[in-house]
Amino acid sequence: MIKNSISLVLLIVSVTLNFKHGWDAFHYKDHPESAKMMSELGISGSFVPFLALFIVLIAVLLLIPQTYFLGNLLNAVSILFIMCLAARVGNFKMALLEIPFLAIPVIMIALKYPFKN
Repeated sequence: MIKNSISLVLLIVSVTLNFKHGWDAFHYKDHPESAKMMSELGISGSFVPFLALFIVLIAVLLLIPQTYFLGNLLNAVSILFIMCLAARVGNFKMALLEIPFLAIPVIMIALKYPFKN
C-alpha cells in the first residue's frame, strides 16, 4: 500500500513536471530565462519544438501501464541529455541540480506502475 502510494505521488509529480516543461518549451520565447538557458546549452530554436513534443510524449507514456517503463527510461535519458549539455558548456551547477530529477524515474521503475496488480 505504501509502495503504491509513493509510486502514485511520483507518477503525478513526474507527469505534471513533464507537461509543464513541455508546455514551457513550446513557449520558450515568451520567457527570456528559458530562451537564455536553451541558447547557453546549445539547443537551437529549430530543435526546441521537437524537444517539447518529446517531453509531452514522455508524460503520456508514463500514464499508460504498458508504456510506463519506456516513459521512465526516456525521461531518464532526456534528463541525462540536459545534464550532459550543461556539463559540456561548464554549467556544473545545473548538471548537479538535475540529479534529484534523474532519481525520480529510476525510483519509479523500481516501484513499478501504481495501479498494476
